[in-house]
Amino acid sequence: MNRQSNTYTIIYSIILVAVVGVVLSIVYQALRPKQLENIADDTKRQILAAALITPASGESVSEVYASHITDSFIVNSAGERTDASADPFDINVALEVKKPADERQLPVFVCNTEAGTKYIVPVYGAGLWGPIWGYVAMDSYGDTIYGAYFAHQGETPGLGAEIEKPAFSSQFEGKNLFSPDGQFQSVKVVKNGQEPTEGAYVHAISGGTITSQGVQKMLQNSLEPYEAFFNFLRYKH
Repeated sequence: MNRQSNTYTIIYSIILVAVVGVVLSIVYQALRPKQLENIADDTKRQILAAALITPASGESVSEVYASHITDSFIVNSAGERTDASADPFDINVALEVKKPADERQLPVFVCNTEAGTKYIVPVYGAGLWGPIWGYVAMDSYGDTIYGAYFAHQGETPGLGAEIEKPAFSSQFEGKNLFSPDGQFQSVKVVKNGQEPTEGAYVHAISGGTITSQGVQKMLQNSLEPYEAFFNFLRYKH
């Protein structure tokens, strides 16, 4: 075949593209299990962070997770455990928060810490430039936040991105989610000088007003459906 002809060029290009495609597919399939493992480990790390647990250098995240997370299950908005065959770890929280509260699957992770048993739940919402998410660890009575972890996809460095820093998330520790008369009330995120006279609050990020408001809305929307479950924990003691 004439190597200078258009036919040769087209056939050569088709073969080259096909070979490269096959090679890329093989590489993708070979690396996929490791990619999934890394994603799972990062999620486990975030769950542990909400309970103020950080694997030491050289420690396996999966092993630390297995030693501290003693149980996990799904509840509904009535606080009742649901389908035991579903894995709470695999619930797509981004999709669940878009549903009405009474239709959501609500994951719960039970964590054994030096300070006792904690119940960790996921939260998901929207920041200024993209999604924000995290985990909140409740104490064994289900009314007070033990710890929190937040992350983001594309918030502005030095501004909204500060939600992932301990300086912000540590403010939530010890905040009570119920009013004196027993009504659920989420944590407010407010500017300095605008502190409410009632209810739990933390200070917003300077220069990150919209992201801070996103955190407040995220907590309200994500935690309120757990009210019945939190009440179950409160009254079982």
